[in-house]
Amino acid sequence: MVPPNVAAAIRGAGRPVCAYVYARERLRANVAALRDALPAGTRIAYAMKANGNEDVVAALRGHVDAFEVASGGELRAAAGLPAIFSGPAKTDADLRAAVEAGATVNVESLHELRRLQVYGGAKVCLRVNRTHPALPGTHAMAGVPTAFGIDEALLPEAFAIARNVQGFHLHAVSNNLDAAAHAAFIREAVAWAGDAARRWGVPAPVINVGGGFGVDIAAPTGTGGRFDLDVFKAGLAGLELPDGATLVVEPGRFVAATAGWYATEVVDVKRTHGQWFVVVRGGTHHFRLPASWGYSHPFTVLPVDAWPYPFERPGVRDATVTVAGEQCNPRDVLARDAAVASVRAGDVLVFAGTGAYGWEVAHHDFLRHAHPQFITV
Repeated sequence: MVPPNVAAAIRGAGRPVCAYVYARERLRANVAALRDALPAGTRIAYAMKANGNEDVVAALRGHVDAFEVASGGELRAAAGLPAIFSGPAKTDADLRAAVEAGATVNVESLHELRRLQVYGGAKVCLRVNRTHPALPGTHAMAGVPTAFGIDEALLPEAFAIARNVQGFHLHAVSNNLDAAAHAAFIREAVAWAGDAARRWGVPAPVINVGGGFGVDIAAPTGTGGRFDLDVFKAGLAGLELPDGATLVVEPGRFVAATAGWYATEVVDVKRTHGQWFVVVRGGTHHFRLPASWGYSHPFTVLPVDAWPYPFERPGVRDATVTVAGEQCNPRDVLARDAAVASVRAGDVLVFAGTGAYGWEVAHHDFLRHAHPQFITV
């Protein structure tokens, strides 16, 4: 079901409809729900990479404690709120800007650490690629060989170089749905960070466990489609932090995914080699995940009764369809083998759960098609 305010925004969009709709209250409710599940005093830093739309960022100001950024552009967008700067290839300009903005830098390598010391006054958290218990998810960031973080074995060298180390950044995975495993990971990370802080003389350490709170992209609004916060909260009950320590989390997908809808108008309905195709004004150059992750994204048909032409309206009833985009590319597919009761040219397909890593990771200007509208309700 499409929420009434979202449906109204879609019906009021320009034709042919092609729009992202973001809901402020859903964004804020997701932050509040996560905060309720976390130990008291935990700081929430929204990972802007999930959705950096200016209205989304504005909606979250005052509801999150900081923004986690991964570029100079995101750092500028976060102006006025504390920032945490991550990323494995920070330029000198990035590092200078981070210091000038008073951002905390999650340092990714010894070389980056040496370069950062040149500017002085930097607030440093060491991003450590530890050996740790496996955590399920779609993308492993630590515990395996990746470009992220400082190998745990190199910590003696890091502390020989670093000044003003505030703590540790221990982000390990993206899009994990196993809430019990995630709670266990945080417990283990807190214990590790407490031991490391005592060993290296870091008082009142920041323990940043990153994000990774998942949303099932193939069933973004269904039962079991999200990280179970009740299980997560129970798993963290009674967690004790080292004296003076601050726990930090960096949610992105969990905050933004279910607060976004991608709406795209049906341009044509056609049958080819025995298969029905619903062709839309839009596609993977706007919403790339179905193609890049190899899944079929669920959608709702929003009927539109108006038909401006004097000839028959293409459509199909009680059929299985493939939703294809406007590109000259056979991989431009948003959904496959999708059952529809009725769909016609001029109707609008609404893809829920597209508020995170939708527009942000798509190849926007391929074929120079027009960009979608962006509507915030």
